[in-house]
Amino acid sequence: MIVGIPKEVKNHEYRVGMIPAGVHALVEDGHTVYVETSAGEGSGITDMEYAEAGAEILADAKSVYEQSEMIVKVKEPIEPEYDLLQEGQTLFTYLHLAPLPELTELLCQRKVAGVAYETITDKHGGLPLLTPMSEVAGRMAVLMGAYYLQGVMGGRGTLLSGVPGVPPGDVVILGGGIVGLNSAKMALGLGARVTILETSLERMRWLDSTFHGMLTTLSSNHHNLMAALGRADVLVGAVLIPGASAPKLVTREMLGAMKPGSVVVDVAVDQGGCFETTKATTHSEPIYEVDGIVHYCVANMPGAVPRTSTFALNNATIPYALALANKGVEKAVRDDAGLFEGVNTYKGHITYEAVAESQGRPYHALDSLLG
Repeated sequence: MIVGIPKEVKNHEYRVGMIPAGVHALVEDGHTVYVETSAGEGSGITDMEYAEAGAEILADAKSVYEQSEMIVKVKEPIEPEYDLLQEGQTLFTYLHLAPLPELTELLCQRKVAGVAYETITDKHGGLPLLTPMSEVAGRMAVLMGAYYLQGVMGGRGTLLSGVPGVPPGDVVILGGGIVGLNSAKMALGLGARVTILETSLERMRWLDSTFHGMLTTLSSNHHNLMAALGRADVLVGAVLIPGASAPKLVTREMLGAMKPGSVVVDVAVDQGGCFETTKATTHSEPIYEVDGIVHYCVANMPGAVPRTSTFALNNATIPYALALANKGVEKAVRDDAGLFEGVNTYKGHITYEAVAESQGRPYHALDSLLG
């Protein structure tokens, strides 16, 4: 198979879809790999390193797309890349299609096999390709919240750790999954008081045991949420419904319960966000204010630490990229039920039910489309 690695073009996105180790593995298995020149530069990977691993370096993205059967990326294609996608290509990347009907329609029109990192599952039902970036985003969320909490950045002027004689700040986290877990680790490390709202009693017990009672867990209901909003200096949105739009847990009216200058960080922004006031931002313009509350809603947070993020992501993605290249999409997904779950579009149809439901479009079971 011919595999293409283009340079990411999203605002301040410096990650890259494949590292030299992945290129080497593909070439060893007999595949051809094209890498767009300087694709790895933002992650500290040179063209020479790719060439030494066996890749051929091409001058531009157009050449990579035109000659490749499978494109491996990090982020979903944005408008400047739409015309580059080829009929019947395989696209292996984060897609987050639920809030992106235009991209979904394009993938269907071009009959692209859209294999989404975020919906691939493992044998335990986990999300192995979403986990590494959730770990990065969860840790970054608290750091960004602490940064924008500074008075000079428009925040309340609270130091999360406090100092002797002055209490620490409060970090409230909505959701106790991978993002929530990592946000809690970072917040506790900074010395903040931490509260996690979670729907699963079993998960709350696990969090309480894991952190030895150092944080507070609360059942996620309206009463507890409103009380927590009143305490929060930093509010982290960390909810996830795989493949679907995130639930809007905090309305604009509910923001009125928060202290002026508090910071909200919506890690669920890729799936539409879990705050009514969420709108996707970029690393160039990361924040905005609504009713006195600072919002940080960058849609590619891990892109700010590209070297760490790229290598962490590739640790998870390379085995799946090899399976797709070695077997082709149809055999690869038949052999791996978890990879089967990753196929969001195929042969002109939406094949992931949550995406179809989010967009009010027809859903076609992937089984019915496989040869």
